[in-house]
Amino acid sequence: MFKNEELNLTKEWDKTFEKSDKVDHKKVTFHNRYGITLAADMYAPKDADGKLPAIAVCGAFGMVKEMASGRYAQAMAERGFLTIAFDPSFTGESGGQPRNIASPDINTEDFQAAVDFLSVQDNVDPDKISIIGICGWGGMALSAAIADTRIKAAVTSTMYDMSRQIADGYYEAEDSEEQRHEKKVALNQQRTEDYRSGEYKLAGGLPAPEELPEGTPDFVRNYSLFYKTKLGYHPRSVAGNGGWTVTGTMSFMNFPLLKYVNEIRIPVLMIHGEEAHSLYFTKDAYATMTKDNKFADNKELMIIPGAVHTDLYYKMDVIPFDKMADFIRKAIGE
Repeated sequence: MFKNEELNLTKEWDKTFEKSDKVDHKKVTFHNRYGITLAADMYAPKDADGKLPAIAVCGAFGMVKEMASGRYAQAMAERGFLTIAFDPSFTGESGGQPRNIASPDINTEDFQAAVDFLSVQDNVDPDKISIIGICGWGGMALSAAIADTRIKAAVTSTMYDMSRQIADGYYEAEDSEEQRHEKKVALNQQRTEDYRSGEYKLAGGLPAPEELPEGTPDFVRNYSLFYKTKLGYHPRSVAGNGGWTVTGTMSFMNFPLLKYVNEIRIPVLMIHGEEAHSLYFTKDAYATMTKDNKFADNKELMIIPGAVHTDLYYKMDVIPFDKMADFIRKAIGE
């Protein structure tokens, strides 16, 4: 029998954004196929009745639901959807041990578990469930869309392909067998040290903006300005505090998330900033989904002029919520 573990959920509103008076909010929990209990914020249009279209939202990589995913979920609830923003396994208020690790399999499963949960809610139409993935969870959203035929539309925002980034480095700067081997040697030495010490060493979070050395890339500076200031800091976030464990993302090197992305049949909207360092992840995935592909007609790429990667984390006048809502409504036949 499936049972949710008891999680210690915060009762007060501790988001990095203000609560909307247009939606109702409550905390919920659900379990994934590995027995991990996930914590989520549920947002519903105020005074809504009947069965609603639903959306599960997650991301960015290193965030918790009180940050970008909550912003997206609340904004989409204002537009008539029942939404949940959830903490992935091993992070935030969700369960799973050890903490601060990620998995291409388990985190894809987290999205599918969210669909499980939404599918059985009395106020949700199970034939009208979609997902939104932000940053690294954009790649996980596409992975879930490859596997889960219950998902009717997928939206990615400022997407990272974490398998590609971790295995090959940025812009394929570490894309060689020799460089990957060196990474694996270091990571496996760390595994031995962790096992001996009984603790998983943290890689360390981002430095504060004033601590960044001269010559730091602009995108790293933008991350710091978001995660380490009142703009986006949250005490439970991974990236804004101790960071992932040193070995916490190594499995991504062996498991390409987007291997079968060209087999996604459902509508997919990919949104990215024109000036984002990560734009190539979205452009390449979109090209794979649309080139010589019989499922290409319902795929759409939206480039936001002048936007950098982190602008799509929090800038409410830049994130195209109306476009997302219209795209999903069309996909689900509304």
